Amino acid sequence: MTHDSTPPDLLTRARAWAAEDPDPQTKAELEQVIADVESGGDATDLAHRFAGTLEFGTAGLRGALGAGPNRMNRVVVTRAAAGLAAYLLDTGHRGGSVVIGFDARHNSDAFARDTAEVMTGAGLKALVLPRPLPTPLLAFAIRELGCAAGVMVTASHNPPQDNGYKVYLGDGSQIVSPADREIAARIDAVGALAEVPRGNAGTVVREEIVDNYLDTVADLATDGPRDLTIVYTPLHGVGGTSVIQVLETAGFDAPHVVSQQEHPDPDFPTVAFPNPEEPGAMDLAMALAAQKSADIVVANDPDADRCAVAVPGAHGWRMLSGDEVGALLGHHLLSSGRTGTYANSIVSSSLLGKMAAAAGQPHEETLTGFKWISRASGLAFGYEEALGYCVDPDHVKDKDGVSALLLVCEIAARVKSEGRTLDDLLDDIAAEHGLHATDQLSVRFDDLSAIPATMQRLRETPPASLGGLAVERIDDLSEGSASLPPTDGLRFALAGGARVIVRPSGTEPKVKCYLEVVIRVDPEDGVGAARIAAAGRLDAIKGDLRIAAGL
Repeated sequence: MTHDSTPPDLLTRARAWAAEDPDPQTKAELEQVIADVESGGDATDLAHRFAGTLEFGTAGLRGALGAGPNRMNRVVVTRAAAGLAAYLLDTGHRGGSVVIGFDARHNSDAFARDTAEVMTGAGLKALVLPRPLPTPLLAFAIRELGCAAGVMVTASHNPPQDNGYKVYLGDGSQIVSPADREIAARIDAVGALAEVPRGNAGTVVREEIVDNYLDTVADLATDGPRDLTIVYTPLHGVGGTSVIQVLETAGFDAPHVVSQQEHPDPDFPTVAFPNPEEPGAMDLAMALAAQKSADIVVANDPDADRCAVAVPGAHGWRMLSGDEVGALLGHHLLSSGRTGTYANSIVSSSLLGKMAAAAGQPHEETLTGFKWISRASGLAFGYEEALGYCVDPDHVKDKDGVSALLLVCEIAARVKSEGRTLDDLLDDIAAEHGLHATDQLSVRFDDLSAIPATMQRLRETPPASLGGLAVERIDDLSEGSASLPPTDGLRFALAGGARVIVRPSGTEPKVKCYLEVVIRVDPEDGVGAARIAAAGRLDAIKGDLRIAAGL
């Protein structure tokens, strides 16, 4: 006997889903959930699994593994692949190729195989990368192999229970509107799973594609000093062998690798979250760095599209923020004479725009996510504060943690040869352009309804000041502008060039607040005094923001 509150069609839909599920594990999982509800159990779990269908967000499909349309599983992946195949056929790519990559997460290889079989079944060619490899290698392979599209099976830095599905078109960029909506409409139109044609598992691409990518990355390094003691961690992900080969090809000594995190492991046993931004994720690497008297710590997230950096200081090792790494890379490329558009997301620091203007180069702000950054006209360099950097858009039109890592090491080796540090270089940049200090307030919610409620509260009763700085202008980003498509977010422009942006995360159940203050560096007091003033101001803004947003 079912619970009185169970929607009458819920069990019908769940039974139909279980009947066509080709995966014995998720089929059995769903049948057990159904049986529990039929015997009078709580239907909350079942209802959530069928509350909707995973949709393309900031980074494509992404969600927890499990049975049902609101989870990542072989049914959802097969339907997504069939929808993508239909879109490609309808847009003139009949007979074209789709390259498919995958990381080392649970079921990534199975999802890649399903995708390949659906593509070949639709009359397209499926080219499958030879093993679990970094996401930027997939983005490289799309253009290198002349493909109509690419699929990367990954959940990047999400928790171990998640997986995901990133879709790229033939220019090597992630899908944006209207392609995402058009693909989603074709996914919705997919009929019974048994009626989706399936072919063979495609062609495995030769290892040569890996070497081509790694050689292309290594070629980014210029001649210069290479004396640098490096500690590296791939955080149980797929970046390890790629990074080691690139560093050695570019002339660096092999890095000291954190042994506990060296090999791919989908359970990520040494970290609470496999994201180098999360507290504790870099502890093992920093401990090894202290032991080896290293000059720098570098890390990738599990699919190696992001790069994290830590440096030694007077009070031990500290992580550089994504904005600090973005400034170092931007400074390096501008100083080397690279021309073109320097771009960053709206939630990243305003510093890159000032640096580009000083060098006579155009600058563009985009919405959050590399699907937008990569589309900046004439892109020379793009970054977002969430540790994503595109330093070689001619070959990888996406964030690439391998190439960014190499260039950071090159910069660190050069300043070391001058008897200086990356912190010294950041001080130089601050003295020239003003200290741009950034911080973040991020709140995770178990109750998803609290996220729109938080945004609504700020829209209806916005603060008049934050951290003692008057709110001079409020931009509701949901209204869009001449330069930005609409997105759910609020931007508060504060006195003195400070700003706060509040937005829901596109990949996690969080509200994220991005803070920036700009402090002029007094030549007599120096950058240190500016940093102290900035830290106090950021703390004050953060405290007021918590109250205003009810966080």
